[in-house]
Amino acid sequence: MSDILKRIVDQSDIFLFTHAAFWVFFAFVLLVSVLVANKRMLRIAFLFVTSLFFYYKTGGYFFSLLVFSTLVDYSIGLSIHAAQKRLWRKVFVSVSILLNLSVLVYFKYTYFFGDVLAQIRQIDIPVYDFLAAGVNQLFGTSFSIDKIVLPVGISFFTFQTISYSIDVYRGEVKPVKNIIDFGFYVSFFPQLIAGPIVRAKHFIPQIYRKLVLSEKWIWWAILLILGGLFKKMVISDFVSVNYVDRIFEHPIAYSGFEILIAIYAYALQIYCDFSGYTDIALGVALLLGFRLPKNFNHPYQAKSLSDFWRRWHISLSLWLRDYLYIPLGGSRKGYIRTSINLMLTMLLGGLWHGAALKFVIWGGLHGLGLGVNRMLTKVFTSNNWVVSTLGWFVTFNFVVLTWIVFRVDSMQNSHIMVDRLFRAFTPYDLMNVISSMPYLFVLLVVGYGLHWMPDKLRAYLKIRFVKSPIVLKIIVSAIVLYGIYSLHENTILPFIYFRF
Repeated sequence: MSDILKRIVDQSDIFLFTHAAFWVFFAFVLLVSVLVANKRMLRIAFLFVTSLFFYYKTGGYFFSLLVFSTLVDYSIGLSIHAAQKRLWRKVFVSVSILLNLSVLVYFKYTYFFGDVLAQIRQIDIPVYDFLAAGVNQLFGTSFSIDKIVLPVGISFFTFQTISYSIDVYRGEVKPVKNIIDFGFYVSFFPQLIAGPIVRAKHFIPQIYRKLVLSEKWIWWAILLILGGLFKKMVISDFVSVNYVDRIFEHPIAYSGFEILIAIYAYALQIYCDFSGYTDIALGVALLLGFRLPKNFNHPYQAKSLSDFWRRWHISLSLWLRDYLYIPLGGSRKGYIRTSINLMLTMLLGGLWHGAALKFVIWGGLHGLGLGVNRMLTKVFTSNNWVVSTLGWFVTFNFVVLTWIVFRVDSMQNSHIMVDRLFRAFTPYDLMNVISSMPYLFVLLVVGYGLHWMPDKLRAYLKIRFVKSPIVLKIIVSAIVLYGIYSLHENTILPFIYFRF
């Protein structure tokens, strides 16, 4: 065991859920966690240290930012609670928001705002990492100063710590007195780098509960993990490597029909990739005794755009609603003001995904769509099957088509793809594409088929699995796991949302 752990410590590869190194690491963490289950402080301290180690292996020395964010918001939470005057409480929560957003803006949006300024002033602005230069001067390090590297997961843990300070200010949660407990809440490794964004009021009470692992929850966790691995390794990676990437990289070389298939394939890819990560994170957390919030609820079943955002990246949608949309006024001040609030929320939500014009446009399209959706709900008050079916069809295709802007490497490619859809669309290519890529179409049918499976049938199958004899569950799990790794591409791709 010691040799295996040494190799993990020395390994420089990213700790992907799809990498064998992670599962060796997790087996060790789970074993120790169970052995010290009756010693709460020791268990939480151990999980805190292993979470920092996990982030160090995925983000390198940027784990210092995680420590900084932890110390800042731990101190501010105590200060807000201790302050007697409302003015000081506002000052402290404002400091939390300002510091966290300043770090996020520096690392994530410096290039974006620099490019905008350069275009306005018609000058070239050289890149210079002032933070890295300062660290080099203070500690004698040799970090590169000609490029600002985006720390993995910074958008997730920054939003998480901001929500904690705001919730303490609002009186919705009491501040955590122990720095180890708070540090563990911020850094819990299953959801640290790609969510879901966890609220303090939902997670912190679990820290003080005794670890209880029932057979039911163990197998439920295994089912989540296997499902997540299947989504990511079998569907998402295959679709990406064998079709989507090359179409989006050189759309001019393909017909409109091939581009259309690529767009729907990417819609499935990004869902399977992100929800696959979330499923694995939920399963891993559950085995460690913690329940994370559900982050996806079959979003392509949505019958309206607002319904889609109640099903897609739920933790971010709720965060934007509670800390941005409602404070802006929500839907309390008439249709026009509501539409403006929706647009501002979605524009910032788009910008959260990345510092590029395409994400702003993508957010703006969804903001516009939500405004139209709100107007249409007042017109179509009935909920018969015709309206529901039409609502689903329009919503699904709107979401899929807006993924074009989200995925392209340049806005020029988005124009080319749309142009090819209209000018080079040849449906008779269908049989040629199917014959050349049969596995792609099989995966698309399987992926969308599983996604659109009736909820009652899905729940029935999951319950049947959990309640089946243990020998059968072991055999089925082993077969599924073997099938996943047998069918997986040789290339292990990072999860899409790592870059956000």
